[in-house]
Amino acid sequence: MSAVLLAVLRHLIVAFLALFLLPLATYALWWVASGGRAADWRGADWSSAGILPLARSAPDALVRIYAARVGRWRGILAHHSWIVVKEAGAARYTRYDVVGWGAPVRTDAFAPDGRWFGNAPETVLALDGEAAIRAIPAIRAAAADYPHRSLGSYQAWPGPNSNTFAAHILARIPQSGITLPPTALGKDWTPPGRYAEVTPSGTGIRLSLRGYAGLTLGWVEGVEINLLGAVAGFDLRRPALKLPGWGRLGLLA
Repeated sequence: MSAVLLAVLRHLIVAFLALFLLPLATYALWWVASGGRAADWRGADWSSAGILPLARSAPDALVRIYAARVGRWRGILAHHSWIVVKEAGAARYTRYDVVGWGAPVRTDAFAPDGRWFGNAPETVLALDGEAAIRAIPAIRAAAADYPHRSLGSYQAWPGPNSNTFAAHILARIPQSGITLPPTALGKDWTPPGRYAEVTPSGTGIRLSLRGYAGLTLGWVEGVEINLLGAVAGFDLRRPALKLPGWGRLGLLA
């Protein structure tokens, strides 16, 4: 092997360690040290996190996309994402999830702002008033025509999973200017034979080998390298690093 090839290989190994293994290892240490997590789904807290007001006391239309860390050791790697909508004057919220047991697409199976395996949700997207009114019909249509809804179609890794579903929803509201967290494992999954597509925001392109590896370049999504579902990259629009485990690290949310 030539000296040039050896030098290239060394640089690739260093980049892999710096971008993927080191962030995952340090986050894993933090995750274990922070402790206090439920050992299984039966012992986990699935109750409301108190983020949303009672639907009857919030007359305006509303859209939320939430993400919360998944259970046990998998929380080191991934978030679970879901969508909540409410029309103006409605007396209740509607929550859409994709889950890994039974029929994948679920409606109102959990509290709209519920914890996931005891982990509090983070707000990914918040639309209110007229912006929500415009988005809700597209969201409901996207939930209804999600193509991976048959029994057995769900795969936690590399997808399609809950984050594949949330990315499908976001693609119907590209004007939101929002992307899912880097730790939304499955957001970059593509079906067999589809290797290149426009990003959900409509501002870039995504190359993906069924979620096992890929590259995303977009104004909203930034630059993301996907390796086995873990994402590393950076955001120029809202300056931030994107690191496996840690997710998005920047001054702006």
